[in-house]
Amino acid sequence: MDPLLKSTYDYALPEELIATHPVEPRDAARLLVFERAGQTITHTTFDRLFEFIPGDTAVVLNDTKVIKARVFGKKESGGAVEILLNAPLQDNLYSVYIKGRVKVGSLLFFDENLHAEVVELKEEGLRVVAFFHKEKAVDTQELFAILERIGHFLLPPSIKRSDTHEDRIAYQSVFAKEQGAVAAPTASLHFSDTMFETLKQRYETHFLTLHVGAGTFKPVEAEHIQDHVMHSEIYAIPEATCRLIDSPKPLLAVGTTVTRTIEYYARTHHQQGACNLFLHPKNPPIRVNYLLTNFHLPQSTLIMLVASFIGIEETLKLYAIAVKEKYRFFSYGDAMLIV
Repeated sequence: MDPLLKSTYDYALPEELIATHPVEPRDAARLLVFERAGQTITHTTFDRLFEFIPGDTAVVLNDTKVIKARVFGKKESGGAVEILLNAPLQDNLYSVYIKGRVKVGSLLFFDENLHAEVVELKEEGLRVVAFFHKEKAVDTQELFAILERIGHFLLPPSIKRSDTHEDRIAYQSVFAKEQGAVAAPTASLHFSDTMFETLKQRYETHFLTLHVGAGTFKPVEAEHIQDHVMHSEIYAIPEATCRLIDSPKPLLAVGTTVTRTIEYYARTHHQQGACNLFLHPKNPPIRVNYLLTNFHLPQSTLIMLVASFIGIEETLKLYAIAVKEKYRFFSYGDAMLIV
């Protein structure tokens, strides 16, 4: 198996195993535990997670909060238009994706007297816009507040339905705090309030923030994966978390976003900025010891990240077992712990 070929990361997944709705309660999700030292596999439930995390471990979580980044409106001509916020830029400008043909200078109108002017057309479908509310430029927090009232969550492409009130609760971690993500860091979604409180009591617990962008859903198109251009996402790491990463203490990363951010810091020592790190078997982790994650799409950068921990053959073996055991896959699916 060539770990640098996209096709190596393919696997067969029955459509009925794709989770389209969350599990209730959150911590009732199933958990596959893979212990590397003994090559053992345990099938359990997420509420038993703490039985498998080594006691001297520090746990790092992503406290990003998902915003309602998808908003529908009209062009000056009256034609329908849809904007998907990707990331704030400087000077009240925003990187967005727009469904519908636009040009520089186009005006787009939304509810609550919000409108946008197209400022620049960039590559790969990205556009730069300026937002205005009642003719005044709006800052990021004002925009997020308006979008909370008129916008919609961007659910993953595997969930072929519109967002509902159920998603507004379930597609947000119980410790979400810093607004700015377009998509949820989904490994975090399994923690109930009770489990989160227990986690903080039992383990040294730290946070960082990485705002998951729309690029997280971008497929790998290049057959040779090192030709893939990884998307960038805005991150910030508090001083206490930086000190933890700089220490020798064993780390459990809750999710791929936490993993990439820790590993980016370990390589650059930049406390904040834009993370575009692509982890795969030829670029493995140098700092994260253990990983908690969901089951990811075939040929995605996320399954390649899992393979960076345990190798492609072991990854595909575990995924085949998960399929056989009818685990639920993708964003609202079940979890896997690698220790």
